[in-house]
Amino acid sequence: MTDPLTTDIPRTPLRVENATLIDGTGAAPVAPAVVMADADGTITYAGPAATAPAATDAARVIDAGGRTVLPGFFDCHVHLAYAHGSPPSRRAELDPVLVTFDTATRLRQTLDAGITSARDLGGLSAGYRTAVESGRIVGPRLHTAVRIISHTGGHADLRMPDGTDLTAGMSEIADTADESRLAVRRVLREGADLIKVCATGGMGSPYDQPDDEGLLEEEIRAVVDEARRHGGKPVAAHAQGNAGILNAIRGGVTSVEHGYGLDDPALDLAGERGVFVVPTLSTVYAGINKATMPAYHYEKKVRWSGITKENIARAIERGARIALGTDAAVGPHGVNLMELSYLVDLGMDPMAAIVAGTRTSAELLGVADRLGTLAPGRTADLVICDGDPLADIGVLGDPANILCVVQDGIIRKDLLLPAAPPTGKES
Repeated sequence: MTDPLTTDIPRTPLRVENATLIDGTGAAPVAPAVVMADADGTITYAGPAATAPAATDAARVIDAGGRTVLPGFFDCHVHLAYAHGSPPSRRAELDPVLVTFDTATRLRQTLDAGITSARDLGGLSAGYRTAVESGRIVGPRLHTAVRIISHTGGHADLRMPDGTDLTAGMSEIADTADESRLAVRRVLREGADLIKVCATGGMGSPYDQPDDEGLLEEEIRAVVDEARRHGGKPVAAHAQGNAGILNAIRGGVTSVEHGYGLDDPALDLAGERGVFVVPTLSTVYAGINKATMPAYHYEKKVRWSGITKENIARAIERGARIALGTDAAVGPHGVNLMELSYLVDLGMDPMAAIVAGTRTSAELLGVADRLGTLAPGRTADLVICDGDPLADIGVLGDPANILCVVQDGIIRKDLLLPAAPPTGKES
């Protein structure tokens, strides 16, 4: 496995051959296929081997052995600053140095799972984005919301009754439209790539319910307008109950996160306005553990699990604009692509699930001109997996099957080890 830690590592052209190509567009697989990238990490060819340019002596050649090569995947909803099962309301009690090292470990686990780009929706300093960009640490390229805007007593207000904040500053509290604008400005001052608001209550917050409404529609609209004034930053809405989902969509958000209570009118409105849905099904399939969860959290999860599956299945059937997100930390880190299996379980075609995790997610993050598909001119982010994900989408969910991860043309993970040379001692 390679582990470059600086930006000045030697770069060479790359050639992946003897592969089955799934390019992220939804087109039929191509086999045998070749993918080529230049020394700058830009794809120069992705297509049938028969029409591929000849290999050059300078290129690093990866023999995929007939395995599947796909675009690097996205996880559009993670919380990398938190360990799985560790409540955000207690993070300030932890040693910040250990939190930093543990977060770096989670970044590496996420990359090794096939996620080359991630969107962190609360708790992650913009410094981690810079650390990845500058080569200080290895992980997915990051978009981070830094903090979460919530009203007093809302889903992200995890302060103690006396006002003590033990979250290490995960939330920004705003109770009016003007305060919402100020909250956006404060978050942007800290380097946020996007804004996250709480449009409803939630599962993990002790004093509200998913059906409770969060920021009012006019407050969400103020957030969206303020984000527009500062470069057109996208706005993601934690929105579980349907009333809050409608407030978020009407307020102009870019994406509905969770969307557990989506009904047909909300789906219609989301479709009309081009709003993305990030279902985070991992919170239902892998995020329920009675032994480790507070009783209120477990009860809400159990009560909403069937509702969630029914509504997201209908959203899939109706062709909602779905991007992949896991809410990792609520569920385990480092198995992000299990989310694909959950989408398929609720009726999505395996190829469509792959597109949700690649091209559609790239569209949500505004980077589809560079990432999310394998085509000339795109950045060389790709993964090679063992098994056929169209026959068994579950193979992508096991990091052991992610044999090679290339990010920006640099090999970050390589389990495609060449056979050992003969020793001359064989009998």
